[in-house]
Amino acid sequence: MGKIIHTLSDLPYAYDALEPYISKEIMMLHHDKHHAAYVNNLNAALEKYPDLFEKTPEELLMNLDQVPEEIRMAVKNNGGGHVNHSMFWQIMAPSSGQKPEGQLLGAIENQFGSFAEFQTKFNDAGAKRFGSGWVWLVRTKTGALEIVSTANQDNPMSEGSAPIMGNDVWEHAYYLQYKNVRPDYLKAWWNVVNWEKIEKRFNNN
Repeated sequence: MGKIIHTLSDLPYAYDALEPYISKEIMMLHHDKHHAAYVNNLNAALEKYPDLFEKTPEELLMNLDQVPEEIRMAVKNNGGGHVNHSMFWQIMAPSSGQKPEGQLLGAIENQFGSFAEFQTKFNDAGAKRFGSGWVWLVRTKTGALEIVSTANQDNPMSEGSAPIMGNDVWEHAYYLQYKNVRPDYLKAWWNVVNWEKIEKRFNNN
């Protein structure tokens, strides 16, 4: 495998496509500034160990113990920021907000009782995440679905779980629009969830 210089991909929709639920201003700041910074900082950290450019960011996150200690935290934070946000943009879309179908819906209902109960538990976990972080639906090593939250840009794949979907609960994801009321953001976010993409992630993990 050749050297992988990590890059910031364009959003798959216009900056204002997720309004009124997520504002154009938030999307521009979140993608062009925050995500871009994670990409730049990841590349900068890897310059000290150029052989690591041969690995995908996912491979780095799943094998953090093999990353030199000098850059391990930078890779964890910025590699996580890059992977997390790359997923985040893809699992949202305008005019979404329906509920999943097929095997994913069946698995959610089997694990959580109902889709509504799943949403309640997911929002609760996101609201209770102290400080900055993410809330996730993951498939664990045993194959079960589980709702977890992680601090900062930590990704569940570093602990052996497969992320199916995740919502960013850093303040930069919502504060300009929802101020300090994170639960309002969590509730509104379901209107832009791209269940087709999430179903594919579920089937591939």
